[in-house]
Amino acid sequence: MAAVTRLIPGRTVLFVCDIQTRFRTFVHGFDHVVATGTKMFKLAKVLDLPVIVTEQNPRALGSTVPELNTAPLGDLFLGAYEKTVFSMAIPPVIEQLKKHDFKSVILFGIESHVCVLQSALDLLEQGYDVHVLADGVSSTRKEEVPIAIERMRRAGAQITTSESAAFELQVDANKPNFKFFSRIIKEEGDNTTKALEGLVTSYSKL
Repeated sequence: MAAVTRLIPGRTVLFVCDIQTRFRTFVHGFDHVVATGTKMFKLAKVLDLPVIVTEQNPRALGSTVPELNTAPLGDLFLGAYEKTVFSMAIPPVIEQLKKHDFKSVILFGIESHVCVLQSALDLLEQGYDVHVLADGVSSTRKEEVPIAIERMRRAGAQITTSESAAFELQVDANKPNFKFFSRIIKEEGDNTTKALEGLVTSYSKL
């Protein structure tokens, strides 16, 4: 029987890949990617899920969009790292993974066929479990996305959704935080549906 790859509460980190201001006008479904991100930030606080952000050449491509405000995360925010290589698996980020003994990475952002893909491949190669949010990745050309997702899947990444990943980390409805968790899931219901319809559904039809 093949080994089952699951998200591990307490050993999972959220990776936010290059969701920057200059991409807003030309990445397919950009607002849906941002909406998934804001939901994951809210859930991160409830789930005690650490967050790492990267920015690709921010002098040219701008900073992370203001909707993804890391201030409310407090100590859960482990830093924003500038990079010129496409992968998020740069030395200071890998240092954070080792320092906190993370095993699982939840990955979302842009572009699916460049920075997200190369991040997933590098992390898998280094022995981390990678869970890609299908309702949180996109590219300038939407036709690139299903190809990138399929390549990541074949390489060993788990393709999931934001809500599925969140429930996997929550584990139990009897936990004290479930009231707050379920409230966020309900409040974000419309945005979740729109992201699934605008991103995942459109890719599946290609």
